[in-house]
Amino acid sequence: MQLAADGMFWAPYAWIDPVVEQDVLITVAGGRITAVTPDSGPAPAGAVRLTGLALPGMANAHSHAFHRALRGSVQVGSGTFWTWRDTMYRAADALDPDSYLALATAVYAEMALAGITTVGEFHYLHHAPGGSRYTDPNAMGEVLIEAAGRAGLRITLLDTCYLSSGFGEAPNRHQQRFSDGDADRWAERVDALKPSAHARVGAAIHSVRAVPADQLATVAGWATERGAPLHVHLSEQVAENEACLAAHGLTPTQLLATHQVLGPRTSVVHATHLTDADIRLLADSSTVVCMCPTTERDLADGIGPARRLADDGCAITLGSDSHAVIDPFEEARALELNERLATQQRGHWTAAALLRAATEDGHASLGWSEAGRLAPGALADFCTIALDTPRTAGPGHRLGAETAVFAAGSADVRDVVVGGRTVVRDGVHTAVPDVGAALAAAIAPLR
Repeated sequence: MQLAADGMFWAPYAWIDPVVEQDVLITVAGGRITAVTPDSGPAPAGAVRLTGLALPGMANAHSHAFHRALRGSVQVGSGTFWTWRDTMYRAADALDPDSYLALATAVYAEMALAGITTVGEFHYLHHAPGGSRYTDPNAMGEVLIEAAGRAGLRITLLDTCYLSSGFGEAPNRHQQRFSDGDADRWAERVDALKPSAHARVGAAIHSVRAVPADQLATVAGWATERGAPLHVHLSEQVAENEACLAAHGLTPTQLLATHQVLGPRTSVVHATHLTDADIRLLADSSTVVCMCPTTERDLADGIGPARRLADDGCAITLGSDSHAVIDPFEEARALELNERLATQQRGHWTAAALLRAATEDGHASLGWSEAGRLAPGALADFCTIALDTPRTAGPGHRLGAETAVFAAGSADVRDVVVGGRTVVRDGVHTAVPDVGAALAAAIAPLR
C-alpha cells in the first residue's frame, strides 16, 4: 500500500472541528494535508471533486476481524456473552493464514466503505489449532497487516497476550492457539513484528482473567519501552469482576493500577461495570476508554458510564468490536442514545464531541496522533457522506456535525481517501469492487 500521493480535493462542505465550512479546498503533498481553504470558490481545474460533507477519516479503535463471520448467525435465540463466546471459538478454530487473509481483506474493505481509514486490530488468534506455531510465528498477524494494505486502510496491530482461560486456569482447547505460554515468550514473538508505512504495532492484554497478575507488568513494560499503545478488555462482564475480587480482593481496574498498566497510552475497552473508585483510577491516570456500543448492546453487556468517565477526564474512543454492524456513525450516536435511555434525559454529548471520539481521539489511541483532523500537517485521510440520501437530505443552511452523527450511516459514505489516494469513489471500493461478494466467499467455508 502506497501512502504518498499529491493533489487537490474540493468539497462543497467540510467539517473543520467544530464547524462545517463551505467550498473547502484540501491540498495534499506527500500524503499529508498542506492547506485547508474554506470559501475557496468553485473547484479549480485538476481538483478531485468530493461528494457532500467531508469529514476526517474514522478510526475503528477496537476490532476483532474474524468476528465478522458470526454476523447473522448469533442473533437468534437467547443466551449471554458466554454462550456467544462458544460460537466465536468455533469460527476461530476454522481459520488459517490463507482464509484469514481473505476474510480480513473483505472486512477491512467493508470498513473502508463505512468511512474508516484506520483500524485497531485486537489480535489474539496467533497460532495453529492446538497451539503449535506456524513456521512464521507471526503469520496470522502479518496477514492482518497485509489485509489492511490490500483494503487501503492504516492498521495498528494490537498483538494480544492471552495466557489463561480464567484466574489460575490453563487455556481451554480453543484458547491454546491464542497462548504463547507466558508473557516473556509473547514479547519475544511480538518483537519480530515490524511497522510499515500503513502499519504500526501495539500491545494488548486480553483481560485480567486471561493474563496472570504477575505477568501484566511484562506486557505493560513492553509497550512503555516502545512508546506503543496498550489496550485491554476491562469489566465487560459482572462475572469477570466477581472472579477478580475472589482471586485478588481487587476489582479488575484496581488490579491493572497495581501493576502499572493504566496511563495515557492505555485504552480500556468496554469499561461497562465500574465502581466509583474504578472511575477515579481511570481518570486520575488519564487512561483512554474505548466504547463499543453496538457490540455491547448485541451481547447484552450493559451500558457503561461513558459520560461520567469523560466528565472526569478520560478521552473516549469508539470501536465496532464484534462487527454486529460496521458503522462508525451508529457507534457515535449510540453513545448519546444509550445515555438517554439510562438517564431519561437528552443532550449528553455534542455532535462535535462524538465526531472527535470517532476521529482524532480514536487515532491518537492507536498511535496515529497525526491523523483524524482536516488541518495542515495531518495525514490526508478523509471521507465524505452524501447529503441527498433519504437519511441525510434536508438540513440546508443548518448543516452541521449533527447531520453526520444523528442522520447518516455507513451507506451514505461516498468517498474515502487515505494518504491522498482514493480508496472509495462514489461508494465503490477501488480495490475490492464487490465487497459483499468478497465477504460471502470468505465466510462460507467457515460455516
